[in-house]
Amino acid sequence: MTVEPGKTRIGWIGLGVMGRSMCKHLMDRGFSTTVFTRTKETANELLEKGAEWRDNPMEVAKNSDVIFSIVAFPSDVREVFLGANGLLKGCAPGNILVDMTTSDPSLAREIYRQATKVRVATVDAPVSGGDVGAREGRLSIMVGGEEATIKIIRPCFEAMGTTIVHQGGPGSGQHTKMVNQILIASGMIGVCEALLYAHTSGLDLETVMKSVSSGAAGSWSLDNYGPRIINNDFEPGFFVEHFIKDMAIALNEAARMNLSLPGLAMAHQLYNALKAQGGGRNGTQALQLALSRLSAIDWEKR
Repeated sequence: MTVEPGKTRIGWIGLGVMGRSMCKHLMDRGFSTTVFTRTKETANELLEKGAEWRDNPMEVAKNSDVIFSIVAFPSDVREVFLGANGLLKGCAPGNILVDMTTSDPSLAREIYRQATKVRVATVDAPVSGGDVGAREGRLSIMVGGEEATIKIIRPCFEAMGTTIVHQGGPGSGQHTKMVNQILIASGMIGVCEALLYAHTSGLDLETVMKSVSSGAAGSWSLDNYGPRIINNDFEPGFFVEHFIKDMAIALNEAARMNLSLPGLAMAHQLYNALKAQGGGRNGTQALQLALSRLSAIDWEKR
């Protein structure tokens, strides 16, 4: 099997903040596309662009050769792939299923085992880069699965990302994404605390950014989320509630491996506090609000 625009039929499940842009890049490359998402209205732009709609994942699979999904939670992944109207119910031998959700490594391996029984290939390929990376087609894609399958679908990945790395067998992509999220979790605390300190000490935040962002303290989170925090922009590039899910997966995997990760555990608790305060659907940079409240500071009214 080869993947070619105009020949290979693409299926797509999940058209949220990132999925809509990722799917659009494939359509821009000339792939015919069939879609399903929980809220049909979010598919309108792609339907107007020529995508076809189906009422469930099984029907998408029946009309596709390679099917991608990026949904919210592991329970959604299980339903999309293994449910009564799931992808495996509609697949033919030779189809390829690609899950780009951040999900449980153990679930990725379970899906691989079930799909192999019916001669369907699977790949776990979670991504990093947020809404901006998805929109600009420069995501980092962390890939787990069989080398031959990944080689076939690489042209699709190249439409969505600029860093595409095969990490190993089934579940390896998900484990790599956990590494990514662990790095981000503590890093976001540092970004928010530093800006809180700068504000309280009377510094001009934009001037501070000029000094610190280009030195040893610089980071992707500081460059991309620092300006949003300064401008009170807490709209989601990546939902807080989804980040909490990711951290919980990493903590569970760490416990299984007898690892103590106190930095991650603290970040998880702080984000749980933010969610309890009503910030679950904000972007991850809204951690600034929860940390400010600990010091009785109203960040948005500063």
